[in-house]
Amino acid sequence: MNNTLKNNKNFFLLAGPCVIEGEDMAMRIAEKAVGITEKLQIPYAFKGSYRKANRSRLDSFTGIGDEKALKILRKVKETFGIPVVTDIHTEPEAEMAAEYVDILQIPAFLCRQTTLLVAAAKTGKVVNIKKGQFLSPQAMQFAAQKVVEMGNPNVMLTERGTTFGYQDLVVDFRSIPEMQAFGFPVVLDCTHSLQQPNQVGGVTGGMPQLISTIAKAGIAVGADGLFIETHEDPSVAKSDGANMLKLEYLEDLLTRLVRIREALTN
Repeated sequence: MNNTLKNNKNFFLLAGPCVIEGEDMAMRIAEKAVGITEKLQIPYAFKGSYRKANRSRLDSFTGIGDEKALKILRKVKETFGIPVVTDIHTEPEAEMAAEYVDILQIPAFLCRQTTLLVAAAKTGKVVNIKKGQFLSPQAMQFAAQKVVEMGNPNVMLTERGTTFGYQDLVVDFRSIPEMQAFGFPVVLDCTHSLQQPNQVGGVTGGMPQLISTIAKAGIAVGADGLFIETHEDPSVAKSDGANMLKLEYLEDLLTRLVRIREALTN
């Protein structure tokens, strides 16, 4: 795993906007998050999707252009000296994105896509595999093995909720220690876990008021890292605004989480 995210005492954080909407916005969010995480000594990687492929409707925003967004991610990386994370959706994207980012993220719906996992593994980058909403935590060992068997041991697994009925997700916190037993760091996605997909209007809903609850529970059960999508104004975000954390709340939340972690390790 990327050494910059290792910290024996603290959890690490993957955080940023759902999708790159522009350079100024990405740099402001990164600068704020870097300042907070440096103060709290939380290892940090900036997250931003250069393109959103999984959208409810054809007219949904997907991105500002692949190359333009990837160059913004690289600028964040070089400006602040931090790792950056982005999603990939097809095999050719793995090699393309790997030129710009440090961690390739496999979306939950694609976690069983063998050719995608193999392509990501071959880049040598850290591969963060999100657990499918339809999978048990035990099944994720096989997704991880696909990467490892290609000679790449740099794997992370992310819990992001399990489908509950047609329009809701629930988090089974047992999945964190169960996936940790495979020997890989386990991340809890505190924002996508609160999505309410498949809404009648074609726009995914969410319960952002519970982000703090999910995050605190995740740290309490020993998650190695947290994934939090954050935006200056989620009400105008071009993707996943319904379940993102408002940026101004990030410091208070992380401060509380660090205290929980300290209580567990002291």
